[in-house]
Amino acid sequence: MTVHAQEAALRAGVTALGLALSEAQIGQLLSYLDWIAKWNRVYNLTAVREPAEMLTHHLLDSLAVIAPLNHQRAGRAIRLLDVGSGAGLPGVVIAICCPDVRVDCVDTVGKKAAFIQQVAVALRLPNLRGVHARVESLTEPYDVVSSRAFASLVDFTNWSRQVLGQGGVWMALKGKHPGDEMAALPPDVEAFHVEPLVVPGLDAERCIVWMRAG
Repeated sequence: MTVHAQEAALRAGVTALGLALSEAQIGQLLSYLDWIAKWNRVYNLTAVREPAEMLTHHLLDSLAVIAPLNHQRAGRAIRLLDVGSGAGLPGVVIAICCPDVRVDCVDTVGKKAAFIQQVAVALRLPNLRGVHARVESLTEPYDVVSSRAFASLVDFTNWSRQVLGQGGVWMALKGKHPGDEMAALPPDVEAFHVEPLVVPGLDAERCIVWMRAG
């Protein structure tokens, strides 16, 4: 996939998702893909390495959460913790698209947290931070705690419960509707909305499970 084709596909995906991004933000997203590709040559940040797949499975997959997140926060400047962030998906994408959202990406693997820090500096994202830690060890409160293919809903909410601020919500990105996982949630965790996502160019089921502490 040529650079020109990649940019054209990204712009088409952004339009299909109904997002209004600036030229600078488009440039940052493309640069971010370049950074993932560069680091992947040395570190195993992500199993997806083919440029066209990286665009759909990483970038557009993460961009699909922007509109639902903006709807949920209703214009408020918030703090978001992306748990088990890996290469920064969707955390870095959220930081690029939502400059008023402070995004912390936490991962137990030091090189992945270091990658996020490198991206924050290279792309001039003062609202982005990489954190090398276990989520269970964190204590600061966040308005939104997100995860993407990180763990079961039970483990995700259990491990990150102490960082969910008052009135905060969990945002779990899943593939197929996780009915079994939702049924296993404890009584004091409410899955109040399952939001189906359509990812441009990706023929696979995706959804967000929104949850709050009861």
